[in-house]
Amino acid sequence: MDTGASSFETSEMLGTFLASTTLLKEAWRVCGTANAMGRGAFAAEQVGGVGHVAFSGVQEMPVLGWDPNYGMLVPLDVAGHGLFEPLKCRYDGEEPVMVHSGVLHLFLQYHSRPDFQSQIDSLLENTKSIVITGHSIGGSIAFLTALRLLSKLKSIFPPISVLCIGFGSPFLGNKSLSQAILQERWGGSFCNIVSTHDIMPRLSLDQSLVPTPQWQVLVRFWYTYMMAPNSMNFANLQLTEEDKAWLFSFVVANMERLVQAGEGEAGRSFWPFGNYLFCSDEGAICLDNVVSINKMMHLMLQTGSPNCIIEEHLKYGWYVERVTHQSLKRSFMEGDLSESSYEASLSLALNSSGTYRQVLIAPMAKDCLKMTRPMGRAPNLNAADLAIRLSKITPYRAEIEWYKACCDKSEEQRGYYDSFKHRGASRTGSHVNMNRYKLAAFWDKVIRMMDGKELPHDLHRRSKWVNAAQSYMLLVEPLDIAEYYRSGMHLKKGHYISNGRERRYEIFDQWWIERVVTEKLSNRRTRYAGLTQDACFWSRVEEAKEWLDNIRSQSDPRHLAFLWDRLDKFETYAIKLVEGKEVSADVVAKNSSFRLWLGEWRISKSQIYSLISIDCTSKGIEECTIDMGSSSPASRQGAVPFGSGSSASMAMEEPPPRDLENRHLHGHRTWWRG
Repeated sequence: MDTGASSFETSEMLGTFLASTTLLKEAWRVCGTANAMGRGAFAAEQVGGVGHVAFSGVQEMPVLGWDPNYGMLVPLDVAGHGLFEPLKCRYDGEEPVMVHSGVLHLFLQYHSRPDFQSQIDSLLENTKSIVITGHSIGGSIAFLTALRLLSKLKSIFPPISVLCIGFGSPFLGNKSLSQAILQERWGGSFCNIVSTHDIMPRLSLDQSLVPTPQWQVLVRFWYTYMMAPNSMNFANLQLTEEDKAWLFSFVVANMERLVQAGEGEAGRSFWPFGNYLFCSDEGAICLDNVVSINKMMHLMLQTGSPNCIIEEHLKYGWYVERVTHQSLKRSFMEGDLSESSYEASLSLALNSSGTYRQVLIAPMAKDCLKMTRPMGRAPNLNAADLAIRLSKITPYRAEIEWYKACCDKSEEQRGYYDSFKHRGASRTGSHVNMNRYKLAAFWDKVIRMMDGKELPHDLHRRSKWVNAAQSYMLLVEPLDIAEYYRSGMHLKKGHYISNGRERRYEIFDQWWIERVVTEKLSNRRTRYAGLTQDACFWSRVEEAKEWLDNIRSQSDPRHLAFLWDRLDKFETYAIKLVEGKEVSADVVAKNSSFRLWLGEWRISKSQIYSLISIDCTSKGIEECTIDMGSSSPASRQGAVPFGSGSSASMAMEEPPPRDLENRHLHGHRTWWRG
């Protein structure tokens, strides 16, 4: 037998898990409850420690673009309110994540309902796992709801498990959505159950189909059946044989276009994501390779006929029962299984797909399944190779550590960050800068391999890699920030945190946050840290320096109140880090940019307080109280919290209400002009 990992490792594990537990049965049962409740309904219940939320497959018709200014695919950002923050574009030229505009509109309607939010909050509070599910279009709404939950729960620990199961759900988004889900490592949280000849999951519900009379008749029949399955007779369906043939040929043509879509076209086309569990009379197979998914949907549909399209969308209850009973029972093709584990797994998968009896289809289906085989070495072997490479780049890191120690001991007393930022044309500075690039190349490769599923799925939870990534980030990111501001990139793109931070650092931040919370690491210190624990601290200093410059030249009282509030909050945050010994010695060096900023800021504050006192005295005011500190209303409303190690952006918020300018900064314009 061949050695190595299973050819269908991730998807096979999920498929086996679903088939061997009651999850599919429970999900379909709750779907039935939601369908029976009618149009726009949802059902929520708790079974043991698992919460279930199901969306009705009976939805508003037609599901067309809800804004005439957009096409069928709209950027996910139009949802607003940061609902899908992890999925937004972060780099120039990046294809935006796009979803079906009609489905997004339906999701936002649910999201705005108080009864829905109340049910979700209750399940989040009382369960450790949530299953979001839906039949037909309800499954597509479930996918968006799961994406919203995953986005919301990303930084919450201990984590709440989210699994989304769709039954015959149509395409939701474009290729960028699929890639973004892979980058967030959420692919295993999604599974679309697809029956052999169901046309709905093979559709994108566009304007060329939805308004047609054939589709309207079919959907009305489906909706009526979903709400009352025992009262419907298939003879009541008012579709001619020609209508069925037209619908069937339309879907086949749609799948052919999708299969043939090139790399350049896929960005604006609908694209599958997550796992697809294909159910047939012979069993089920689970795939997670999107190209294979498209081809398999096309090939399996070709084994059917126009007469299959009506009933297949309504048979998921039957398929769920059959898959569960067949999870340990297989009927094999003629002949013994191959001694090769790979060939044996191919035979079993081909058999379960129900295509092996089709003389013309079977070879193509086998080729399609071969595409799911991971190319290259097994993930654990790749991780072992990376561990060796990690040890080989240790000298680069050691040289940077030596450079930091020299800077901290320098007579100039500027510290690590400022010494690198203001370095001259020295060989040492150039050598350190080259080491910075070499370390970045190594860690970028780690991220690329993780995105490509070439590394173990739990690598980001292994202490060795979490610690190594965190140490690298705390040591090298200050140099990246220094180079960013040294080269003037902040003048072209904006400040570092929001516009210049590399994706690898955001990922490493998340790794560390998970570890700190789950292992409850202590942060007590008796001396200054070897490395500042907020990797973006120096970027925050650079922003604070700009705010201080602006406050000296600003004449708008409202904007002055806003800048004052930001500066005061940063001072509070920074002093908390210093007092907690969460910063390296270079932060408190005599001539560091932070020490210089702090001195200037405190002088400015004392001057303002003096001017306020003089102004009040000259006007004969007995009591003049002004509070611009952290206790001011401006501070209490909309404040951006800062935490050790946090990478939260210090981007400007909206200015405070106009009454605050009268309460806190009356007369500032005259004082600063003087």
